[in-house]
Amino acid sequence: MNLSWLTPVLETDGPFLSIYIDSTRTDPSSASGLSTRWGHFRSKLAEDGAPDEILEEIETTLLEPSPVGGRHGRAILATGSAILVDRVLPAPPREDSAHWATEPVLVPLLQVIPQAVRQLLVEVDRSGADLHLRAPENPKIAKNDNGLGEDASVDGGHDELHKASVGGGSQHGWRSSNQEARVEDSWERNAEAVAAKLDAIVRERQLDMLLLTGDVRAQSLLKDELGKEALAILKEVPGGTRGQSLDRASFREELARVTDEFIMERQQQLANTFTENQSRGGESLAGAAEVAEALQRGQVSELILTIGDEPDNAEELARQALATDAEISTLGAEYVSLPEGVGALLRWRDDATPSNSLSSMSGDPGRETAADPDSDQSPREREEESIRR
Repeated sequence: MNLSWLTPVLETDGPFLSIYIDSTRTDPSSASGLSTRWGHFRSKLAEDGAPDEILEEIETTLLEPSPVGGRHGRAILATGSAILVDRVLPAPPREDSAHWATEPVLVPLLQVIPQAVRQLLVEVDRSGADLHLRAPENPKIAKNDNGLGEDASVDGGHDELHKASVGGGSQHGWRSSNQEARVEDSWERNAEAVAAKLDAIVRERQLDMLLLTGDVRAQSLLKDELGKEALAILKEVPGGTRGQSLDRASFREELARVTDEFIMERQQQLANTFTENQSRGGESLAGAAEVAEALQRGQVSELILTIGDEPDNAEELARQALATDAEISTLGAEYVSLPEGVGALLRWRDDATPSNSLSSMSGDPGRETAADPDSDQSPREREEESIRR
């Protein structure tokens, strides 16, 4: 995931407040629990030296009613005088935490990356469609910019939608055929209007998933009109009806199932990409020291951390990745075993790049080496030697 929006945080002088908290409000007790948990954190942060003014500002924004439903979390990064980042998380953090430190704490944010899915639900019928954008974050909780506004509904404007049943006779038969042709044409023109809007949103919003539900005939016509980019991310979700889908528990469950399936597929694809690179001796490596060195050289295109098993220098690695415009991803341990909980896909490989593979590693912090087993030189020594050459 591209986390360039965190760059301004790294360019700001600390110390920093880093707060990660489960902000789910499914019932009055959960709202009360949030207030209690924040109260404990606020006392701790004040004891650590965080200014009361910024803690008061954070409390005001954290405890105000949220428009976000379902289970979710909240990430707040701030200096002693200003809130820098206030974001809804697509899932609660693995555990609530609050820190006042010289550097911002980023790992709890990175751990929920797999759940950050940007998807558009399209409820279609033969006159048009209703659109629901479900983004993984809000730039600011009090001002949700994820809404589509006037783009949330598309009506094709062609209103001959129903085929008429006309009495017998050759003249009536001709009129019936003509009516049916006009209705079919209206359906097709309406599908074209919806497809044009969807193609534009897919390009502009960088969607991960385009979820389609509603009238079966309208779905078929729409798919015929969609561009390749939209079709590539299209998933059909059965059981929906325009204007009613999200009111049905059964449909919401199906939507969650399709989304979870996509998340697992995406995690597996990343794991496969990494292991295939490793098996070919390609542009990837693993291990805390090796990845740190590659980041220092600007070689890393994507940093990969194991969720819950990150290396001790994970925060430093994440900051270095952001500073060099590398993407950051996290993987569940069930998808691939990364030595010391970290790997990287590289922009390039040269003679000074540490040479390692999963087969040469034990997969735990006590591994013998992630470097070339036939060499006694450290990665730094190999780089210096290549320079001397």
